[in-house]
Amino acid sequence: MTSTRPLRYDVEHRTRYEYPDSVRGCVLLLCLQPAPASGQRVRRFEIETIPAASLSPERDRFGNRRHVLNVHRRHEELVIASRFRAERDAGLVTRESGEKAVGGWEEVRSLRRTPEYWHFVEPSVLARPSPALEDFVRGEGFRPEGEPMESLVRLSDGIRERFEYEPGSTAADSPIEHLLESGRGVCQDYAHLMIAIARCWGIPSRYVSGYLHNTGRVGERVTAGAGHAWVECWLPGAGWVGFDPTNTTFSDQRHIRVAAGRDYADVSPTRGVFQGAGDARIAVDVIVNAVDRAQLGGRNGNGRQRG
Repeated sequence: MTSTRPLRYDVEHRTRYEYPDSVRGCVLLLCLQPAPASGQRVRRFEIETIPAASLSPERDRFGNRRHVLNVHRRHEELVIASRFRAERDAGLVTRESGEKAVGGWEEVRSLRRTPEYWHFVEPSVLARPSPALEDFVRGEGFRPEGEPMESLVRLSDGIRERFEYEPGSTAADSPIEHLLESGRGVCQDYAHLMIAIARCWGIPSRYVSGYLHNTGRVGERVTAGAGHAWVECWLPGAGWVGFDPTNTTFSDQRHIRVAAGRDYADVSPTRGVFQGAGDARIAVDVIVNAVDRAQLGGRNGNGRQRG
């Protein structure tokens, strides 16, 4: 019998900046605190920094929780550690249930005129049309056929089939053309590609950052770097539906959500400026521990991940 109890995860995200010389100070924008989301609750959250820093909370235009970090003294390295416990509802979205979404193309495309969805239909810096994208879509035969949900499922599956998952082959902010030219990428690339195509079809689509608890399922890909990324598309009768083209699945109880935006540039975990620094070396370490291991099944209930 399947348990309906929420699944609980303890997540730690640690980022270390090491400078070639000491710096006089820095200002960073952090997007590490999960915002409230359907099917997910955050029970506690904290950020620790070395050296100690001033942290000012804020919300962005998409409702994401962020912190502005200021260090006003000379230092040789900076460590940022965020920790939280999340509860995820145990219910799964299956292909059978997901494909019951109602609403056809005319209703979907009418959303372009709705201010609430405008940002997620128009191109963004990392999810935009280009001649290379048009050639790829035409060559692979990706078309909006049948119902919108059916088309999105085929698109997600097709991206997984056509590209090789290779950690380190691209950067988180690489343009789509790198993926199309090399045939290799990671979750951020898959998400940006799916978003760009879905927006060309008129479907509001957004980039989701977070973490994936790996359970050892067949076909499950271990994420690279500090976390994971997937896509949410808005469909009439269903609302925002999560697709994970890296793992050929809907988002489910393994997906721990942090933030959503137009693309990676809106929700990068850390970014900022340093006074007096050369190129800093960045190391990221992520640990995802399942608190209730017995509920998860799979070959590996521990769920310890290191980027």
